Amino acid sequence: MSRTRDKGPDGVLVVDKPPGMTSHDVVDAIRKRFRTRRVGHAGTLDPDATGVLLLGLGKATRFLSYAQASPKSYRTTAVFGVTTTTQDASGEVVDQRPVDISEEEVRAALAGLTGPTEQVPPMVSAVRIGGERLYKKAQRGEEVERAARPVTIYELELVSFTIEPPEAVLDVRCSAGTYVRTLVHDLGANLGCGAHLRALRRTASGGFTESDAVPLDDIDDAHLLTMAHAVRELTAVEIDGDATRLVSHGRRLPLSSEKVVADEHVALLHDGDLVAVYRRKDDELVPERVVPQEPK
Repeated sequence: MSRTRDKGPDGVLVVDKPPGMTSHDVVDAIRKRFRTRRVGHAGTLDPDATGVLLLGLGKATRFLSYAQASPKSYRTTAVFGVTTTTQDASGEVVDQRPVDISEEEVRAALAGLTGPTEQVPPMVSAVRIGGERLYKKAQRGEEVERAARPVTIYELELVSFTIEPPEAVLDVRCSAGTYVRTLVHDLGANLGCGAHLRALRRTASGGFTESDAVPLDDIDDAHLLTMAHAVRELTAVEIDGDATRLVSHGRRLPLSSEKVVADEHVALLHDGDLVAVYRRKDDELVPERVVPQEPK
C-alpha cells in the first residue's frame, strides 16, 4: 500500500459483497474506513447479489476499466414456472405456468444459449436512455424500447436440477455487460415455462476469485493490494529504469515481444510496480494510461 499526503491510499481491494447493499453502498463504506473520496468499483452487483467486488482506491481508480471489461463468473439459481417484472425474485409475479421439463431439456437449452448472443437490457438496469438510468424510469412504471446489446456466454453449466421445487443451479462465465437475470429469463422462455433468478453470486472478476475476496466487515489496511492488481489480467511487461523515465513522459516504446498482438493492452511494470498501460500499434507500444508521478 502507498499513501500520499492528503490524498489517501492507492491500491486495490477485493471485497466479498454482502447482500442488502448496493455496490455504491460498499464504495461509501470503504471511503469512510480509509478516509478518502477516491474509491471506485469494477462492475456493479445488484443489492441482493453477493461475491467478488473489485475496488480501486486513489490512483488505482483510473485503471479499473480494464478489470471491468474482463470476463466474469457467477453462480445463480433459476426458478422455473414463474416470471417477474424484474426478472428476479424482487419483482412482482407476471406469469405462472406449469413446469414439465427434464434435465436433458435444460442442458440442451443451456447449450443453445452459449456463445455470442444479444441481450435486451432489463428495465431495472443502470443503462442510460435519454440521459436517465432505466431503473429510474422503471420506478415510475415506465417501459421504453431498449436496443439489444452483444454479449458472449463463454460457459454455461448445469450444477444441479430439481423438479420439486423446479429449480436449477447454474455456473456462468460471460463477457462484461451480461445480465445474468436476463440469461435466466431467456432460458425459461426457451423452455416454454418461464423462469426468474432467485440468487446470484459473483465467483470471479478481474482475475480474482471468491477465495480472494474478504468480507466487507473485515477489510482493513492489511488487505490493500498494489495497483498492479487492477490490471492483473493484462499481459505484463517488466521495463527498466530508462524505459520507466520515458513512460513517465508519455513516450512511445519499441515493441519488445512479438507475443503482444495488435491493439492488445499491456501492463508496464518496473520492479513489480504498475507504471502504465500501453497498447500495441504497429511495431510500437503507445501510451493509453500512465500512473501519475508524485512531485519530488
